Amino acid sequence: KMDGHSDRVGALSWNRHILSSGGRDNLIVNHDVRVAEHKVANLAGHTQEVCGLAWSPDGMTLASGANDNKLCLWDAAASSSSRPRYELTDHQAAVKALAWSPHERNLLATGGGTADRCIKFWNTQSGSMLQSVDTGSQVCALQWNPHEKEILSSHGFARNQLCLWKYPTMAKVKELEGHSARVLHMAASPDGSTVVSAAADETLRFWDVFAPPSKSRDGKRGASDLSGGAKSKNLSRTMHIR
Repeated sequence: KMDGHSDRVGALSWNRHILSSGGRDNLIVNHDVRVAEHKVANLAGHTQEVCGLAWSPDGMTLASGANDNKLCLWDAAASSSSRPRYELTDHQAAVKALAWSPHERNLLATGGGTADRCIKFWNTQSGSMLQSVDTGSQVCALQWNPHEKEILSSHGFARNQLCLWKYPTMAKVKELEGHSARVLHMAASPDGSTVVSAAADETLRFWDVFAPPSKSRDGKRGASDLSGGAKSKNLSRTMHIR
């Protein structure tokens, strides 16, 4: 059992032996799970509930989003007296969706809530916004394709859909429908080909959406690719669990 928050905990992210938690008390707590005195830092950069946390793949930067519409970037060495490296205020609604690119160092995608509806891309080294795309509905979660430069977004009202986008053109490849309430979370399978989505309709749905790279000599994606064949165009929902 690890304490540290005075209200509910709504976001978690691992960085090796450090578990970061974000709560409705506006705080981020870094826990070192190896030791009994586990609290190593309380990070106070938000003024409302912290609803998104994501450590960068290299473990050097923690991204946090909150209901105060703010995105904060924290150094791994941050202490309780530290301020964020950057405080970015371009979103016009809560920032829950956070996803670091597996293809480009220091590239972070973020999604805004109902009053914002945008996916924004950031250079986290400079703090500059690279791109912003209005999706038309609240962005609840983001998941990068580990095999190709594509990103999957999940949404709420009115259609509760998932959208697959090419990066950096942000051309929409496909929309996936099936949930009847906002799609709050997504996670990829270990092989990176299947994504599970969890929604407020109390179901989990599994999607064959990310095709693995082909082993063929021409380097093109295989039969389950989005660009060729009947199977590839279906991006079928494989299972749902209530």
